[in-house]
Amino acid sequence: MFTSFNNDNFQQICDHLAATDADLAQIINNYGYPPLWSRPNTFESLVHIILEQQVSLASALSALNKLKEAISEITPGCVLLLTDEELKACYFSRQKTAYVRYLPEAILSGQINLEAFEHQSDNEVHAQLTALKGIGNWTVDVYLMFVLHRADIFPIGDLAAVQSMKKVKRLPAGISRDEMILLAQQWQPYRTVATMLLWHDYLSRRKNSV
Repeated sequence: MFTSFNNDNFQQICDHLAATDADLAQIINNYGYPPLWSRPNTFESLVHIILEQQVSLASALSALNKLKEAISEITPGCVLLLTDEELKACYFSRQKTAYVRYLPEAILSGQINLEAFEHQSDNEVHAQLTALKGIGNWTVDVYLMFVLHRADIFPIGDLAAVQSMKKVKRLPAGISRDEMILLAQQWQPYRTVATMLLWHDYLSRRKNSV
């Protein structure tokens, strides 16, 4: 069993899931394999994920690109030099301005070490990141999935994944979070890749409906 995934084993894991779940197999039949969504293990990637909290991906990317225009490189030191007004001009809300100040301070003080996360368990990474203001379960889940490529994460706080799972599995609208988490256990130890299949279905449906 793989504990992480990469370009070499990603489709193999998709095939394994498809062999045990006809609904996931149908996604591949309809739309092909999903992209392997990936980001480097950098401060910029974490800032990007924070910006994506509770807004559209397009809005988050606009803010990130505006930040890139304001500073030559998105590093902890460079971000801390920006004033609140300068961050506001980069489309940062007051709340997210506060969050992206706590993060670089934690990195520069040695409270967290992104490189060290690569050798730690999911639970260890989760505990350290959620100790920071502005970083909750969804942010850590996306970091574990996109950046560290951990294979067995189901982000119950992700609206698109939940909506897609309800659609693909023909679940009642009022199903509880706990019931969905229990159902997702059928995809262990590859819940991350199963989620990427669900996202692939969600995005493909939206694209085809335009």
